[in-house]
Amino acid sequence: MLQLTAGQPCRTDELAETYRLLFAACDGVLRVELARRPMAGGNWRRADTLACAAEEMVAAESARITAEHGRTPREHVAASRALHTYLWAACLLISGPWYLEGRVPRLRAMDLWVDPSDGRLALSPGEWAPGGEAELRTAVAEHLGPVLAAFQPYVRRGPRALWGMAADDLVSGIWYLGRLLGEEDRAVEAAEAVLPGGTPPFPGAAAFRRLTGTAGRTHWTRTRAGCCLYYAIRPDDACVTCPRTTDEERVRRLEA
Repeated sequence: MLQLTAGQPCRTDELAETYRLLFAACDGVLRVELARRPMAGGNWRRADTLACAAEEMVAAESARITAEHGRTPREHVAASRALHTYLWAACLLISGPWYLEGRVPRLRAMDLWVDPSDGRLALSPGEWAPGGEAELRTAVAEHLGPVLAAFQPYVRRGPRALWGMAADDLVSGIWYLGRLLGEEDRAVEAAEAVLPGGTPPFPGAAAFRRLTGTAGRTHWTRTRAGCCLYYAIRPDDACVTCPRTTDEERVRRLEA
């Protein structure tokens, strides 16, 4: 539980409450605690020191994949999975409050901690900042730039591919939250406004499209700009937005 002390801006309290609403909506998927300092019992590292923790995060992800799937992944595969986990959560910690409130939260790297052993996060909420889609992109890019640089030697991909991963996780977080709230159309519209294309360092656009299903149903989909390499762990179960997944297979999964 976040403990506020006398003299702290009320906007901090408002942002903390918005985070609580976000975590409740995500129903445990976001493993984040609100705290001025992380709770004892973890190997916590501040997000602005991830360059020193990236190797440990990759090793922990490799061990997890080996335990769950019975196969040891190559280092760049484990690194891609660890990076994707962090990117998705960090993007949603910025885009989620923006989607809910129409304001951009200030997420300073020094106010976010990660436990490299299991990927848990601890967050000390800052304050709101005014702004719309452009300011949201800036906030996400400023937070993620050093993270992508820290992981690049392990992921072994160039800047465009890494920013493609970041773009995918920014879009998918908004889309995911909208589906949870029963307002997928609004979330798709919001995600397309955030990434309309031509907004470096993020390559490409959200680029949603409709799939025709059965019985007159339609489904939103998009194709990822970057790759999280999940298919390298489970070749027969690629992501539903993976370029390897056909539209027919997407419809089958969406209607299963």
